[in-house]
Amino acid sequence: MDETGKLFIGGSRKPDDTLNKAEFLELKFGNRHGLVTGATGTGKTVTLQVLAEGFARAGVPVFAADIKGDLSGVAAKGESKDFLLKRAEQIGMADYEFEQFPVIFWDIYGEKGHRSAPRSPRWGRCCSPG
Repeated sequence: MDETGKLFIGGSRKPDDTLNKAEFLELKFGNRHGLVTGATGTGKTVTLQVLAEGFARAGVPVFAADIKGDLSGVAAKGESKDFLLKRAEQIGMADYEFEQFPVIFWDIYGEKGHRSAPRSPRWGRCCSPG
């Protein structure tokens, strides 16, 4: 989040694919619904990660249902790599730094994370994992 209360969400492009400008989401509009769509490899996961990191940086709790574990990387500080630094420069992120964020992994069985399934004796085996 910058000093004006806005979250950086990426850079827009001109028709010739050069950088147009940095794009931001005002934090006060962060409680709206959103939809991220696109074909394979178009940046959906990175977009969600950037949003989650921005909200976390601003002190907003984030819940992400991440079945495949694609967003789990926010739990560890990234490593500097040339292609990442080059991309950050291309989209106007001169002050790019690697960070890590507090994460709680939920696990329906409670084996690899915080147990997340509610339990009720009335449900039986069809609805309760154990």
